Amino acid sequence: MLECVAVPFRALLALAAATALAGCASAPKPAPPRPAPAPPAATPAPATPSSKYYSDDGPPLALTLDLDAVPDAVPRNEPLHRFANRPYTVLGREYVPATAPRPYRERGVASWYGRKFHGQKTSVGEVYDMFAMTAAHPTLPLPSYARVTSVASGKSVVVRVNDRGPFLHGRIIDLSYAAAHRLGIAQKGSGEVEVEAILPSETLAAAAPLPPVASPSAAAAAPAPLPVTGSMPPDAREGFVVQLGAFANYANAQVFLAHVQNQMAAAEVEPRVRQQRGLWRVYVGPYADREDARRAAARIASAFGVATSVTAH
Repeated sequence: MLECVAVPFRALLALAAATALAGCASAPKPAPPRPAPAPPAATPAPATPSSKYYSDDGPPLALTLDLDAVPDAVPRNEPLHRFANRPYTVLGREYVPATAPRPYRERGVASWYGRKFHGQKTSVGEVYDMFAMTAAHPTLPLPSYARVTSVASGKSVVVRVNDRGPFLHGRIIDLSYAAAHRLGIAQKGSGEVEVEAILPSETLAAAAPLPPVASPSAAAAAPAPLPVTGSMPPDAREGFVVQLGAFANYANAQVFLAHVQNQMAAAEVEPRVRQQRGLWRVYVGPYADREDARRAAARIASAFGVATSVTAH
């Protein structure tokens, strides 16, 4: 018999109100009364319960940010949670999570969870933010990263998996409201997607993994400001750069650029953005040779926890 462990807040709600969960129910509830005319778009009207969402869940009551500008999660190596990857049981079904990153790809129905769970603890103890690029999965290791692609639209997002679920209706992943919006399934409540795990050796641009930098003198030295361009001018089209992220959407690249510019200001590093091979790439450099770029990449990853890769400029 598998060991049963404590399950997250979302699972407790599922146990307490299994019959009240309405998403994809076989017998739809009667339609609610027609709501009053909605106020201006800047302050959407509260959503009435429907078969799109979990019972009494739904979109935010008011929206003050541009969800299209919320950046993808940036994959990085993280230690797995000590307790969140143990076998558990919800609604009489046993789940055995993966205890190490491994290849995973599955096609099925994605749902999303919103204001009912906003501010509640996830399975890893973090506060759920419906406006962040996160997701819940029954068995992927926590935390980990996955690329979710809408079968209907072809749109893709990268999410950080930090919660358990969904537990009903044959769905394979629960997305945050922001991720569902980006995929175009927020209004529908669900949609067919393909979920693919992103392994620690991969980056958003599917570049080669960064080789380790073993420089005893550099390791022993105190942190120093990172050179921005080595011996090359900023607009040089040769040499090597340290890539910090790659995005299909220019707005997402700009949001991420602003974040890393603020984060790395003290290190005298100036991240930039450019378009290359169909992606908007946020990078630092260029550097005169690959070794200079590798040393900078190692120091950036160590100091700021940002996933990096070295690519030709």
